[in-house]
Amino acid sequence: MQVTRETFNEVMVPNYNPAAMVPVRGEGSRVWDQDGVEYIDFAGGIAVNVLGHCHPELVKVLNEQGSKLWHLSNVFTNEPALRLAKKLCDATFAEKVYFANSGAEANEAALKLARRFALDHYGEEKDQIISFTKGFHGRTFFTVTVGGQPAYSDGFGPKPGAVVHSEFNNLDALKAIISDRTCAVMMEPMQGEGGIIVPDIEFVKGVRELCDKHNALLIFDEVQSGMGRTGKLFEYMNLGVTPDILTSAKSLGGGFPVGAMLTTNKIAESLKPGTHGSTYGGNPLACAIAEKVFDIVNDPKILSSVAHKEALFREKLKEINDKYHVFSEIRGKGMLLGCAMADEYKGKARDFMMAANEQGLMCLVAGMDVVRFAPSLIIPDEDIIEGLARFERGIAKMLETQSLENA
Repeated sequence: MQVTRETFNEVMVPNYNPAAMVPVRGEGSRVWDQDGVEYIDFAGGIAVNVLGHCHPELVKVLNEQGSKLWHLSNVFTNEPALRLAKKLCDATFAEKVYFANSGAEANEAALKLARRFALDHYGEEKDQIISFTKGFHGRTFFTVTVGGQPAYSDGFGPKPGAVVHSEFNNLDALKAIISDRTCAVMMEPMQGEGGIIVPDIEFVKGVRELCDKHNALLIFDEVQSGMGRTGKLFEYMNLGVTPDILTSAKSLGGGFPVGAMLTTNKIAESLKPGTHGSTYGGNPLACAIAEKVFDIVNDPKILSSVAHKEALFREKLKEINDKYHVFSEIRGKGMLLGCAMADEYKGKARDFMMAANEQGLMCLVAGMDVVRFAPSLIIPDEDIIEGLARFERGIAKMLETQSLENA
């Protein structure tokens, strides 16, 4: 059956507006479309393809596990899930792991656990959840309500209650609303969808102290910032602040759907049998692939190379901006970077993304004012250089067209 981009309009629900080209094959940091046109991938499946496309070791594990055991349900456990959980615990603060299929599901579990823990230890009046404006935690109704972007949560009827929002990176604002009624504070240690915002370390430490003062759990959503993307296995390790609950997904599976919630023994006790679950969560196929991703990423050589690649990105982006003056700043850390639009180009991040796509570069936006790069951690330097050359050509073409239109 021959399908095209037009087929999408015929048969798919219109909640997405995908690019005109249809990718059909990927290898490393390169992708090819139906017409054989090659693209360099700085999007990484939205910070998912942490080892690029079709990494040979992941393909090998996929084939091996796929010929053994795919799915059981959680009536049984399985070896890949147990090995992956053990490795996650050994490498982090965590003592217990819960597996899900996505970041939203991992965050849903974290929020339900926080509420249940508060109920068990302090009573039903301790139910308030605080999160931050411009935060993003998923698209389930609970997680999208906790996320601080009303555009994503409005219009679906009454929202889950006892959820309030504070200004990110503003400790005084949090002090004004946190209380002994607060059961949890949920935050991204680096905001992704909200614009690639890196918080002050003192802010993050202050959040931890306020949580301790009010017996509230601190939940770090590391769905986007985790699994090596900032040069450490998880971003909390860069900050020197340990959460009570941490969520992971995206890069954890390297492209295969999997999510995880990590926590301590004491907190985990509140998710007794029957309190939460997932049909597919922790399935052997997903966990086998995630285990191999973990083994490859959690390597000092891979993690230390991230800083070099970030420096190369920043050097080349500075050269571009010195010529075109289209960015106000380059934000982010490691292989999660954002080009914030200069005042003259506010609201046009998507235009820059599409212009880059026309020149053979796949990238992202983070809101209307930031072009986002979230490539593979092992992207070759030559692909970074060539990708940014294509990005520059897209910028030049866009500004040339704009100049002609204004003439």
